[in-house]
Amino acid sequence: MIYIKKTDRSCFEMYDSISQNVDVRSEYKVKRIDNGLGGFILEEVPVTPHVKDLSVYERATEYEKEFDITHWSFYMAFDDEKPVGAVTIAAKTENLYMLAGRNDACVLWDIRVADEYKHQGIGQKMLDLAIKDAKADGYRQMIIECQNNNVPACNFYRKQGALLSKIDMYAYYQEEACRDEVQFVWYLDL
Repeated sequence: MIYIKKTDRSCFEMYDSISQNVDVRSEYKVKRIDNGLGGFILEEVPVTPHVKDLSVYERATEYEKEFDITHWSFYMAFDDEKPVGAVTIAAKTENLYMLAGRNDACVLWDIRVADEYKHQGIGQKMLDLAIKDAKADGYRQMIIECQNNNVPACNFYRKQGALLSKIDMYAYYQEEACRDEVQFVWYLDL
């Protein structure tokens, strides 16, 4: 039986044990119209299928090395005692660029579901609980980042009612492994 509960730093090692793989089969190519002055067109195009492991970028056990996580919330899904999903919501954090100094917004910092548990509604249930708590805490918007090659995440956020509001084609330029990826930032009114 799958259950979801709010957790804390004592669960970070279990949190990090959950895979964060993205099955990449397509990506959104960004085409500029009139060098961008005429807008952008996003076109989903097939790519050579591969798996991208996002857990190399995101480790809960490392959060406190960079941030004060006092106002962060953590949720985990379990199958009996086995961790199968996790969500982190970040808020009221100095130097968290995604918040841009806002105290009325929170960030969906991380969401993951173990490969063998995907497509069972676990991510939706975890996000629903996180949104409910964020609303209760007085946040008006949730800010969500993903990449153009994470089409399943883009579709999931769109389904939630989030609006794609920022496209940064150079956000990852300093990182050799993901230099060609495009950052998408979504805003979800709560």
